[in-house]
Amino acid sequence: MEFRVLKYFLMVAREENITHAAELLHITQPTLSRQMIQLEEELGVKLFQRSKHRIILTEDGMLLRRRAEEIVALAEKTMEDMQHKTTQLTGKISIGSGELKSSRFLAELIASFHNEHPQVQFEIYSGNSDNIKERIDRGILDLGLLSEPVDISKYNFVRTPFKERWGVLVNDDSELAEKKEVTPKDVSRYPIIMTQRELVRNELMSWFGDYADQLQNVAAGNLLYNMAALARCRLGIAVTIELNCSYDGLRFIPFQPALETGTVLVWKKAQVFSPAGNAFINYARHYLEDLAPTLRSSFPA
Repeated sequence: MEFRVLKYFLMVAREENITHAAELLHITQPTLSRQMIQLEEELGVKLFQRSKHRIILTEDGMLLRRRAEEIVALAEKTMEDMQHKTTQLTGKISIGSGELKSSRFLAELIASFHNEHPQVQFEIYSGNSDNIKERIDRGILDLGLLSEPVDISKYNFVRTPFKERWGVLVNDDSELAEKKEVTPKDVSRYPIIMTQRELVRNELMSWFGDYADQLQNVAAGNLLYNMAALARCRLGIAVTIELNCSYDGLRFIPFQPALETGTVLVWKKAQVFSPAGNAFINYARHYLEDLAPTLRSSFPA
Protein backbone atom coordinates (compact mmCIF):
# COMPACT_ATOMS: atom_id res chain seq x y z
CA MET A 1 0.00 0.00 0.00
CA GLU A 2 1.78 3.11 -1.27
CA PHE A 3 1.66 6.48 0.48
CA ARG A 4 0.74 8.11 -2.85
CA VAL A 5 -2.27 5.82 -3.23
CA LEU A 6 -3.45 6.65 0.30
CA LYS A 7 -3.46 10.33 -0.65
CA TYR A 8 -5.43 9.46 -3.78
CA PHE A 9 -7.92 7.53 -1.65
CA LEU A 10 -8.37 10.47 0.74
CA MET A 11 -9.08 12.80 -2.18
CA VAL A 12 -11.73 10.42 -3.56
CA ALA A 13 -13.27 10.05 -0.09
CA ARG A 14 -13.43 13.83 0.27
CA GLU A 15 -14.85 14.61 -3.17
CA GLU A 16 -17.19 11.56 -3.32
CA ASN A 17 -16.61 11.64 -7.06
CA ILE A 18 -13.82 9.97 -9.06
CA THR A 19 -13.86 12.53 -11.89
CA HIS A 20 -13.59 15.55 -9.56
CA ALA A 21 -10.87 13.86 -7.50
CA ALA A 22 -8.87 13.01 -10.63
CA GLU A 23 -9.02 16.63 -11.81
CA LEU A 24 -7.72 17.88 -8.46
CA LEU A 25 -4.96 15.27 -8.47
CA HIS A 26 -4.03 16.09 -12.10
CA ILE A 27 -4.35 12.49 -13.25
CA THR A 28 -6.82 10.80 -15.58
CA GLN A 29 -10.09 9.37 -14.32
CA PRO A 30 -9.32 5.83 -15.57
CA THR A 31 -5.95 5.89 -13.82
CA LEU A 32 -7.53 6.92 -10.52
CA SER A 33 -10.32 4.33 -10.86
CA ARG A 34 -7.74 1.63 -11.51
CA GLN A 35 -5.74 2.69 -8.43
CA MET A 36 -8.84 2.47 -6.22
CA ILE A 37 -9.76 -0.97 -7.59
CA GLN A 38 -6.22 -2.20 -6.98
CA LEU A 39 -6.33 -0.79 -3.43
CA GLU A 40 -9.54 -2.69 -2.73
CA GLU A 41 -7.99 -5.87 -4.13
CA GLU A 42 -4.83 -5.38 -2.07
CA LEU A 43 -6.82 -4.94 1.16
CA GLY A 44 -9.41 -7.57 0.29
CA VAL A 45 -12.34 -5.32 1.19
CA LYS A 46 -14.87 -3.09 -0.56
CA LEU A 47 -14.09 0.56 0.18
CA PHE A 48 -16.82 2.33 -1.81
CA GLN A 49 -20.49 2.04 -2.63
CA ARG A 50 -20.73 3.36 -6.19
CA SER A 51 -23.72 5.05 -7.82
CA LYS A 52 -24.10 6.99 -11.06
CA HIS A 53 -23.20 10.41 -9.67
CA ARG A 54 -21.65 9.76 -6.26
CA ILE A 55 -19.59 7.28 -4.29
CA ILE A 56 -19.73 6.85 -0.54
CA LEU A 57 -17.47 5.01 1.85
CA THR A 58 -18.35 1.60 3.23
CA GLU A 59 -17.65 0.80 6.88
CA ASP A 60 -14.22 -0.53 5.85
CA GLY A 61 -13.71 2.60 3.79
CA MET A 62 -14.43 4.85 6.78
CA LEU A 63 -11.93 2.87 8.88
CA LEU A 64 -9.26 3.25 6.18
CA ARG A 65 -10.03 6.97 5.92
CA ARG A 66 -9.34 7.47 9.64
CA ARG A 67 -6.11 5.46 9.46
CA ALA A 68 -4.99 7.13 6.23
CA GLU A 69 -5.54 10.62 7.68
CA GLU A 70 -3.34 9.70 10.65
CA ILE A 71 -0.64 8.19 8.43
CA VAL A 72 -0.56 11.18 6.09
CA ALA A 73 -0.55 13.68 8.96
CA LEU A 74 2.31 11.84 10.68
CA ALA A 75 4.32 11.55 7.45
CA GLU A 76 3.90 15.25 6.66
CA LYS A 77 4.84 16.21 10.21
CA THR A 78 7.96 14.03 10.00
CA MET A 79 9.01 15.73 6.75
CA GLU A 80 8.53 19.15 8.33
CA ASP A 81 10.59 18.14 11.38
CA MET A 82 13.41 16.97 9.12
CA GLN A 83 13.54 20.26 7.22
CA HIS A 84 15.69 22.20 9.68
CA LYS A 85 18.83 22.76 7.65
CA THR A 86 18.96 26.56 7.97
CA THR A 87 20.90 28.34 10.69
CA GLN A 88 17.68 29.86 12.04
CA LEU A 89 15.38 27.59 14.05
CA THR A 90 12.52 26.38 11.85
CA GLY A 91 9.85 23.70 11.83
CA LYS A 92 6.35 23.11 13.15
CA ILE A 93 5.33 22.28 16.72
CA SER A 94 1.97 20.55 17.29
CA ILE A 95 0.28 21.13 20.65
CA GLY A 96 -3.03 19.91 22.03
CA SER A 97 -5.07 21.83 24.59
CA GLY A 98 -8.42 21.48 26.26
CA GLU A 99 -10.90 24.27 26.88
CA LEU A 100 -9.18 25.72 29.93
CA LYS A 101 -8.42 29.04 31.57
CA SER A 102 -4.82 27.82 31.44
CA SER A 103 -5.05 28.02 27.64
CA ARG A 104 -4.28 31.71 28.03
CA PHE A 105 -0.94 30.77 29.59
CA LEU A 106 -0.25 28.45 26.65
CA ALA A 107 -1.05 31.21 24.16
CA GLU A 108 1.29 33.61 25.98
CA LEU A 109 4.03 30.94 26.07
CA ILE A 110 3.71 30.30 22.34
CA ALA A 111 3.72 34.02 21.53
CA SER A 112 6.81 34.59 23.70
CA PHE A 113 8.68 31.72 22.04
CA HIS A 114 7.62 32.88 18.58
CA ASN A 115 9.06 36.34 19.24
CA GLU A 116 12.48 34.71 19.62
CA HIS A 117 12.03 32.13 16.85
CA PRO A 118 9.73 33.68 14.22
CA GLN A 119 10.34 30.91 11.65
CA VAL A 120 8.76 28.25 13.87
CA GLN A 121 5.10 27.55 13.15
CA PHE A 122 2.50 26.14 15.55
CA GLU A 123 -0.43 23.82 15.04
CA ILE A 124 -3.06 23.73 17.80
CA TYR A 125 -5.46 20.83 18.35
CA SER A 126 -8.48 21.27 20.64
CA GLY A 127 -9.79 18.28 22.58
CA ASN A 128 -10.07 16.80 26.03
CA SER A 129 -7.15 15.21 27.88
CA ASP A 130 -7.93 11.71 26.61
CA ASN A 131 -8.05 12.84 22.95
CA ILE A 132 -4.80 14.73 23.33
CA LYS A 133 -2.94 11.87 25.05
CA GLU A 134 -3.98 9.49 22.26
CA ARG A 135 -2.55 11.85 19.63
CA ILE A 136 0.68 12.31 21.59
CA ASP A 137 1.05 8.53 21.79
CA ARG A 138 0.61 8.27 18.01
CA GLY A 139 3.20 10.96 17.36
CA ILE A 140 0.69 13.38 15.82
CA LEU A 141 1.11 15.92 18.66
CA ASP A 142 4.38 16.96 20.30
CA LEU A 143 2.93 18.27 23.56
CA GLY A 144 -0.38 18.67 25.32
CA LEU A 145 -1.86 20.90 28.00
CA LEU A 146 -3.98 18.52 30.08
CA SER A 147 -6.55 19.08 32.78
CA GLU A 148 -6.17 17.00 35.93
CA PRO A 149 -6.99 14.45 37.19
CA VAL A 150 -5.18 12.59 34.41
CA ASP A 151 -2.80 9.63 34.19
CA ILE A 152 0.58 11.04 33.09
CA SER A 153 2.79 8.08 34.04
CA LYS A 154 3.95 7.71 30.42
CA TYR A 155 4.94 11.36 30.04
CA ASN A 156 7.46 13.93 31.11
CA PHE A 157 5.64 16.97 32.38
CA VAL A 158 5.73 20.39 33.95
CA ARG A 159 2.92 21.45 36.23
CA THR A 160 1.46 24.91 35.69
CA PRO A 161 0.62 27.16 38.66
CA PHE A 162 -2.94 27.67 37.41
CA LYS A 163 -6.12 26.17 38.82
CA GLU A 164 -9.42 25.50 37.07
CA ARG A 165 -12.53 26.33 39.15
CA TRP A 166 -15.55 24.04 38.89
CA GLY A 167 -19.21 24.96 38.96
CA VAL A 168 -22.32 24.88 36.80
CA LEU A 169 -23.66 26.74 33.76
CA VAL A 170 -27.32 27.59 34.27
CA ASN A 171 -29.90 29.65 32.43
CA ASP A 172 -30.20 33.28 33.52
CA ASP A 173 -33.76 32.74 34.72
CA SER A 174 -32.94 29.61 36.76
CA GLU A 175 -33.32 29.73 40.55
CA LEU A 176 -29.65 28.75 40.75
CA ALA A 177 -28.66 31.87 38.78
CA GLU A 178 -29.54 33.98 41.84
CA LYS A 179 -26.98 32.15 43.99
CA LYS A 180 -23.33 33.16 44.42
CA GLU A 181 -22.38 29.50 44.97
CA VAL A 182 -24.07 26.11 44.62
CA THR A 183 -23.82 23.11 46.93
CA PRO A 184 -24.10 19.39 46.08
CA LYS A 185 -27.67 19.49 47.35
CA ASP A 186 -28.52 22.43 45.05
CA VAL A 187 -27.16 20.71 41.94
CA SER A 188 -28.74 17.34 42.71
CA ARG A 189 -32.22 18.84 42.22
CA TYR A 190 -31.61 19.37 38.47
CA PRO A 191 -30.80 17.18 35.46
CA ILE A 192 -27.08 17.55 34.73
CA ILE A 193 -24.84 17.49 31.66
CA MET A 194 -21.50 15.96 32.63
CA THR A 195 -18.01 15.46 31.23
CA GLN A 196 -17.27 12.15 29.50
CA ARG A 197 -13.86 11.70 31.17
CA GLU A 198 -14.00 8.92 33.76
CA LEU A 199 -11.26 10.23 36.05
CA VAL A 200 -12.91 13.64 36.20
CA ARG A 201 -16.35 12.10 36.79
CA ASN A 202 -14.90 10.19 39.76
CA GLU A 203 -13.52 13.44 41.16
CA LEU A 204 -16.89 15.11 40.77
CA MET A 205 -18.72 12.18 42.39
CA SER A 206 -16.46 12.60 45.41
CA TRP A 207 -17.44 16.27 45.60
CA PHE A 208 -21.15 15.40 45.42
CA GLY A 209 -20.67 12.93 48.29
CA ASP A 210 -23.98 11.60 49.64
CA TYR A 211 -25.86 13.32 46.81
CA ALA A 212 -24.00 11.44 44.04
CA ASP A 213 -26.65 8.71 43.90
CA GLN A 214 -29.39 11.31 43.39
CA LEU A 215 -27.88 12.86 40.26
CA GLN A 216 -29.91 12.80 37.04
CA ASN A 217 -27.39 12.47 34.21
CA VAL A 218 -29.12 13.40 30.96
CA ALA A 219 -26.12 13.95 28.66
CA ALA A 220 -22.32 13.93 28.52
CA GLY A 221 -19.78 15.74 26.36
CA ASN A 222 -16.07 16.23 25.83
CA LEU A 223 -15.99 20.00 25.13
CA LEU A 224 -18.05 22.76 26.67
CA TYR A 225 -19.42 24.50 23.56
CA ASN A 226 -21.95 21.77 22.75
CA MET A 227 -22.68 21.13 26.42
CA ALA A 228 -23.52 24.83 26.79
CA ALA A 229 -25.88 24.60 23.80
CA LEU A 230 -27.75 21.77 25.53
CA ALA A 231 -27.92 23.78 28.75
CA ARG A 232 -29.27 26.78 26.84
CA CYS A 233 -32.03 24.52 25.47
CA ARG A 234 -32.87 23.60 29.08
CA LEU A 235 -31.94 19.94 28.81
CA GLY A 236 -30.10 20.35 32.10
CA ILE A 237 -27.38 22.32 33.84
CA ALA A 238 -23.79 21.83 32.66
CA VAL A 239 -21.20 20.80 35.23
CA THR A 240 -17.99 22.42 34.01
CA ILE A 241 -14.95 24.55 34.75
CA GLU A 242 -15.06 28.33 34.53
CA LEU A 243 -13.69 29.73 31.27
CA ASN A 244 -12.64 33.19 30.08
CA CYS A 245 -15.71 33.40 27.87
CA SER A 246 -19.44 33.80 28.19
CA TYR A 247 -22.43 32.08 26.65
CA ASP A 248 -25.57 34.09 25.89
CA GLY A 249 -28.35 33.31 28.32
CA LEU A 250 -26.13 31.27 30.65
CA ARG A 251 -24.38 32.08 33.91
CA PHE A 252 -21.52 30.29 35.67
CA ILE A 253 -22.03 29.59 39.40
CA PRO A 254 -19.06 28.13 41.32
CA PHE A 255 -19.20 25.13 43.65
CA GLN A 256 -19.33 25.39 47.45
CA PRO A 257 -17.25 23.84 48.89
CA ALA A 258 -14.85 25.01 46.19
CA LEU A 259 -13.45 22.42 43.79
CA GLU A 260 -10.30 23.25 41.81
CA THR A 261 -8.15 21.09 39.52
CA GLY A 262 -4.68 21.69 38.11
CA THR A 263 -3.16 21.54 34.64
CA VAL A 264 0.04 19.98 33.28
CA LEU A 265 2.04 20.44 30.09
CA VAL A 266 3.17 16.98 28.96
CA TRP A 267 5.24 15.28 26.27
CA LYS A 268 6.10 11.66 25.61
CA LYS A 269 9.03 10.05 27.42
CA ALA A 270 12.00 9.01 25.27
CA GLN A 271 10.53 10.92 22.34
CA VAL A 272 12.98 12.18 19.72
CA PHE A 273 11.98 15.76 18.96
CA SER A 274 12.99 18.14 16.22
CA PRO A 275 15.34 20.99 17.21
CA ALA A 276 12.30 23.28 17.36
CA GLY A 277 10.46 20.84 19.64
CA ASN A 278 13.41 20.50 22.00
CA ALA A 279 13.89 24.26 22.09
CA PHE A 280 10.22 24.81 22.92
CA ILE A 281 10.25 22.27 25.77
CA ASN A 282 13.31 23.90 27.33
CA TYR A 283 11.77 27.33 26.84
CA ALA A 284 8.53 26.20 28.50
CA ARG A 285 10.43 24.88 31.51
CA HIS A 286 12.28 28.15 32.08
CA TYR A 287 9.16 30.20 31.34
CA LEU A 288 7.23 28.39 34.07
CA GLU A 289 10.13 28.48 36.49
CA ASP A 290 10.22 32.26 36.11
CA LEU A 291 6.45 32.38 36.49
CA ALA A 292 6.38 30.30 39.68
CA PRO A 293 9.75 29.64 41.40
CA THR A 294 8.29 26.89 43.58
CA LEU A 295 6.77 25.04 40.62
CA ARG A 296 7.18 21.28 40.82
CA SER A 297 8.23 19.66 37.55
CA SER A 298 9.40 16.36 36.14
CA PHE A 299 11.95 16.06 33.38
CA PRO A 300 14.15 13.32 31.91
CA ALA A 301 17.14 12.45 34.06
